[in-house]
Amino acid sequence: MASRTFGHVTVTTPDLDEPGLYLSVAETLDSPRDAVQDFTYGDVDLRSLALTGIRLITGRVSDVRAKQVEFEALNLHGVEITGSDLGSVRWSESKLTRVHFRDCKLMGAALDAVVLDDVLFERCRFDYAGFEKVRATGPVAFVGCALTEVTFTDCDLSDAVFSDCGLMLTEFGAGRYRDTDLRGNDLSQIRGVANLAKIRIDSGQQADLAQALVDELAITLGDD
Repeated sequence: MASRTFGHVTVTTPDLDEPGLYLSVAETLDSPRDAVQDFTYGDVDLRSLALTGIRLITGRVSDVRAKQVEFEALNLHGVEITGSDLGSVRWSESKLTRVHFRDCKLMGAALDAVVLDDVLFERCRFDYAGFEKVRATGPVAFVGCALTEVTFTDCDLSDAVFSDCGLMLTEFGAGRYRDTDLRGNDLSQIRGVANLAKIRIDSGQQADLAQALVDELAITLGDD
């Protein structure tokens, strides 16, 4: 199996080029059997993409562009999603296992009660997205991602890694962040500093967190 290491975690990624594996072209990701397996799907422009109660197993999704996207109970296992624009996707009550997102746009996305296990987000744009009750039950890494004004609410991101990400006005609400690795990021403009107990940072980032806390509490510095 393929894997990538970031900080203290190793993410197992889909190995879709292994000998003996054949991916057939799928015309749709919907299925009356509630599962699509060993597939490749992409290079499509869609007005809407709605999937409910579907399992996508071992496959590639590439160059999918959809304006309205809604996923409910859409479970992925061993899936690679690349170069796709999923718009303001609404994604709820789902589990993602061994999934690799690369060069994707999920701007304004709303993820609710999504479970992540061996998931890598690489060079993805999540600006203005909201994560609510999202749980990392296995290795999770955000690498080179844009997370401007993203909000995390009631999430468990324990042991997750954020590496070389844009965290401008990213808000970490109440949740669990034990051993969340924020090394290698500019933390000076994040919000919710008080919620980030027991995270991992570099010594040089202490000043970033102090600046973020000063801004969040609207503290005025002066000699008067």
